[in-house]
Amino acid sequence: MTILKAQNISKQYRLGNVGTGTLSHDFNRWWHKIRGKEDPYLKIGAVNDRSANATQDYVWAIRDINFEVKRGEVLGIIGKNGAGKSTLLKILSRVTSPTTGSIKTKGRIASLLEVGTGFHPELTGKENIYLNGAILGMHKTEIDNKIDEIIEFSGCKMYIDTPVKRYSSGMHVRLAFAVAAFLEPDILVVDEVLAVGDAEFQKKAVGKMQDISRTDGRTVIFVSHNMAAIRSLCSRCMVLKNGVESFNGTPEDAINHYLTDQSLKEDAILIERKDRIGNGKLKMETLNFLNDKGKLINSIISGHPITFNLKLKHFEDVNYAQLIVSFAIQDKNENTLLLFVSDEMGASFGYVKDTHEINLHVPKFNLRGGIYTIRVVITEGTTSVDHFIDTMDNVGSIEVLEADVYNVGNPNRKLDQVFLEGAFVQ
Repeated sequence: MTILKAQNISKQYRLGNVGTGTLSHDFNRWWHKIRGKEDPYLKIGAVNDRSANATQDYVWAIRDINFEVKRGEVLGIIGKNGAGKSTLLKILSRVTSPTTGSIKTKGRIASLLEVGTGFHPELTGKENIYLNGAILGMHKTEIDNKIDEIIEFSGCKMYIDTPVKRYSSGMHVRLAFAVAAFLEPDILVVDEVLAVGDAEFQKKAVGKMQDISRTDGRTVIFVSHNMAAIRSLCSRCMVLKNGVESFNGTPEDAINHYLTDQSLKEDAILIERKDRIGNGKLKMETLNFLNDKGKLINSIISGHPITFNLKLKHFEDVNYAQLIVSFAIQDKNENTLLLFVSDEMGASFGYVKDTHEINLHVPKFNLRGGIYTIRVVITEGTTSVDHFIDTMDNVGSIEVLEADVYNVGNPNRKLDQVFLEGAFVQ
């Protein structure tokens, strides 16, 4: 049974202003409305691309979103920052109204959109539980029956009679999620706020959402950048791009679409960079990252395959039989976590007159979530500095997204930077 249906949902904002903008614009809208004509400002508006220059006064935060959610279904929503995810959830939660379109729901909606949403800072944790319950339409007796479970789940028992203005952001999220989850809404809407909590709470929260959907038959709409949580929790996933729906399907297909369809461009030409060391016989032109389907990517899920595609420009004769190429994968502190050296791996390169491509394929890129930079060293005959042909730090960077590498039901956040294959036996 369909419990939520969104039809042609769009939200338009005026850049640089609060509300609709000027009195003349408001009057123009009113004048068109009383004559039964379309709002003139719905015909204009830029695409929601936060990295582009503003060319119009209006922008569509989201445009023509259509979807249905069935009872007991968990719908994941993913996309880049600024893609319109939070705007859509605010409309679903009735925090703001859509510019066009309609939403039909059956039952109560509880939402967890931002840290401290719906909490009064001067009230205690317990008082805010009753306040939030009342907002959700719960009777006091219903809240009384659940309050012990809420406090226990939140882990804030010591501070439950303390004003929430003295809570940390993590404690805010713990209590707010406990209230939203245990007061039995028909639809639970959760934004990225769970990322504020620690690893132990995130695991509890994901488990609770699974119980809500699978055991209690309630619906969850979940926004997250944690691909492991999306994969394990959601039955279906929608990808937003520049305010429009670009994909709707299984979580695995949606994640692959998200990682490969991000308007990727060829990396900048590196040949003019001055911070390079070498004799210049060869020079690096570009470094690209490819997934297992050969498509350009700039992010990858931990444990998935990746190929480093390095394009070289030939200037002088090089003994390709003695060519050594090294890739060092470094963290933000320039610590080398992984090192791939061609001669140690048994690789050899043939002679090419003008240009050359070198591909390093890694079947499992087992690094924990984060952004990593690539240092490339190209030498001839030996790895000593005297034989450097071309060497650069930070040739490119790749984002690794958290994943459940060991298939234990949660992201491996407490483990080291590099995941190794192994097993404990008894």
